[in-house]
Amino acid sequence: MLDHMSRKRVAVARRATALGLLLALGGCSVFMPQQEPVAPPAPPTPQLQPPLATHTFPYDPKTTTVVGELQVTIAREEDTIPDIARRFNLGFDEVARANPGVDPWLPGAGTRIVLPTQFVLPEAPHEGIVINVAALRMFYFPKPAKKDEPRVVVTFPIGIGKVGWATPIGTTKVVSKRKDPYWTPPASVRKEHAAEGDPLPARVPPGPDNPLGAYAMNLGWPSYLIHGTNKPAGVGLRASHGCIRMYPEDIDSVFDTIAVGTKVTVVNQPLLYRWHGDSLYVQAFPPHVDDEEDETAQTPQTLSKATADKMWQQVKQHGGAIDLALTERLVSDARGVAVPVSRRGITLESFLAGARLVENTLPAGSNWDGRDAEEAEDSPKPVADTGARGGR
Repeated sequence: MLDHMSRKRVAVARRATALGLLLALGGCSVFMPQQEPVAPPAPPTPQLQPPLATHTFPYDPKTTTVVGELQVTIAREEDTIPDIARRFNLGFDEVARANPGVDPWLPGAGTRIVLPTQFVLPEAPHEGIVINVAALRMFYFPKPAKKDEPRVVVTFPIGIGKVGWATPIGTTKVVSKRKDPYWTPPASVRKEHAAEGDPLPARVPPGPDNPLGAYAMNLGWPSYLIHGTNKPAGVGLRASHGCIRMYPEDIDSVFDTIAVGTKVTVVNQPLLYRWHGDSLYVQAFPPHVDDEEDETAQTPQTLSKATADKMWQQVKQHGGAIDLALTERLVSDARGVAVPVSRRGITLESFLAGARLVENTLPAGSNWDGRDAEEAEDSPKPVADTGARGGR
């Protein structure tokens, strides 16, 4: 009996000793030692896809109304908006408008950049060259070489005339072409430069200082040209004296195929809307004005009843309905992003979030090799002056 009681006391004493050690080692955490909180797992890295082509698209005259696809990329530390724009066949204003609040000169590594690489075709005859000054974009509809050859449309960003030096609206044609052109600045341009303390010579030979770049196509409108440039950052801006500027690599790609006599149609269409696939797409740009004092340049666009009725007529043919609030926002914001407004449940934010996320690299079929023209080793060689005059 005593031996049993003694063994029981020993066991109790041992348990007490063990409990004391636990208290000493674990503080107040008697039953489970306190652990450091575990950080939540990092979100999965977005899967970047190859960028889609942004220049040339299949074209059916009977059915094609919208070409391309919206894309999004991620800025690198060294990127600027002009860098990204040129890389993806876009102009400065196109990318800046689509990304409000992003610093154009320092977007910042990791910043999502919306690439408005889907385009609603202008309401104009799809023949030759069609230019929409409001969108700062050109569309070229080449004739097929053979009767049964598939058709394409080729599109380029452009620079146009600044306020006070308007690019004309209307129809003309290409009347002559020049490679390695001389530039003979008009008297009005020389006068402007002289007043700014930057006098121009009477004639500028081909080379890196020639604002026409390596190619020029004279239009039927005297003094107006489609030409390259020695300042690619000006493409996608209203910065010329009325001429139409193209990236050097873009005009190089079509100069030989655009024949003298090609029709050129210039329109001013800041609001584009056309049925495509299963929806009505709306693409809106700021109003295009040429009067510095025109208050409409500072006033957001509004969707008029007449325009809303025209949209409704298109949608009604397909048994759909328009999200009026979304459409009004697109028109007011004028970000230049084509958005389907007759799909249920679509918001601007959800549409942008669902865009194709692509690598920040040159798309397939890009005209640009990633180098500035100034880096080229060979400068164009002078040719005989044609005597043609032109702005820039």
